[in-house]
Amino acid sequence: MFESLDPMPPDAILGLMQLYREDPREEKIDLGVGVYKDASGATPVLRAVKAAEARLQQQEETKAYIGPAGEERYNEQIQRLVLGAGLSQALTERAVCVQTPGGCGALRVGAELLRRGPEVPTVHVPDPTWANHVPLLGDAGLEIQPYPYLDRETSGLRFDAMAGYLEKLGPRDVVLLHGCCHNPCGVDLDRAQWQAVLELAQDRGFLPFVDLAYQGFGEGLEEDAHGVRLLAESLPELVVATSCSKNFGLYRERTGAILLLSGSAGDAATTRSQVLNVIRGIYSMPPAHGGAVVDTILADPVLRVDWEEQLAEMRDRINGLRARLVACFAQRGDSGRFAFIAQQRGMFSFLGISPGQVAALRSEHGIYMVDSSRINVAGVNEENIDAFCAAVIATL
Repeated sequence: MFESLDPMPPDAILGLMQLYREDPREEKIDLGVGVYKDASGATPVLRAVKAAEARLQQQEETKAYIGPAGEERYNEQIQRLVLGAGLSQALTERAVCVQTPGGCGALRVGAELLRRGPEVPTVHVPDPTWANHVPLLGDAGLEIQPYPYLDRETSGLRFDAMAGYLEKLGPRDVVLLHGCCHNPCGVDLDRAQWQAVLELAQDRGFLPFVDLAYQGFGEGLEEDAHGVRLLAESLPELVVATSCSKNFGLYRERTGAILLLSGSAGDAATTRSQVLNVIRGIYSMPPAHGGAVVDTILADPVLRVDWEEQLAEMRDRINGLRARLVACFAQRGDSGRFAFIAQQRGMFSFLGISPGQVAALRSEHGIYMVDSSRINVAGVNEENIDAFCAAVIATL
């Protein structure tokens, strides 16, 4: 049976990781892998996470399964984190929140749920979007269509074109939206644009599906949830996939959740039963450790304050690096081509250079990024920023 299978091409980012590891140059720079890095180039375990893990190690008495929905208190904590305490309480009868293996698990569970409806919807994703959105949603049997988003000439948002596209959609359509810190381009909707998307959803009847993978990495925990909360307080239905990989640094623990709003308490009960059935048929139940860590932090006032403080440090470092990059490019004669970097949010930006120039940076300077020229801003630090900017200007 297996001899009839065709080999698949290697994943671009995983292949880049391997090339970077094999490069013997000491001055090499990794801007490809999408994880947060501190000033020393490490991806740290957060202080609050270490404290919570130590506490759990002392208190944990069983390794029994936690059930398909995960731990209920974790789900309640995540719902409040995403929606805010007041809105979470107001919508509690219509809301379903269940733990998943990371944001990827949430996206796939959402896709499988949408596939079960009477009509299979089309999912419209921004151009560009995170590369894994397409297989996570499309492999569930959903049709994927791109909608206008990034203006590659200005590195800004094509919102008029986006709105014009959404105006043509209807109740059989699902629109994927990045809640904040767009991956891969760093260009987010502003508050007026979120309001316009809400009005379009109300008028046309399409279902928003928000990927909130970076809450707290853009402007703040509350600010980054503005779009989700605006939609949640006004629409009858909403799907949100959220992740603890970035804001809690729990990448390898695969900790996330899917949050669904239905039009009534009865519909929510039905939705919950369907979601749990989907989960049972895919991975049966989520891993417990990461959710227990997050729950411990969010339930403890001291740990929560420490977590929020370190999250703010991470966010401020990224935003500071964006401003520093613009200044560094300017010092080397850039006429403003890269000024957009300071206006974007989150870990990612496109440099807007060609695949050939990306290859030249890799071969001649040991600078690694994906062919699209997406860089992980957090991979820059005080030791490599000058060399990076000089290499980019020289290559151009």
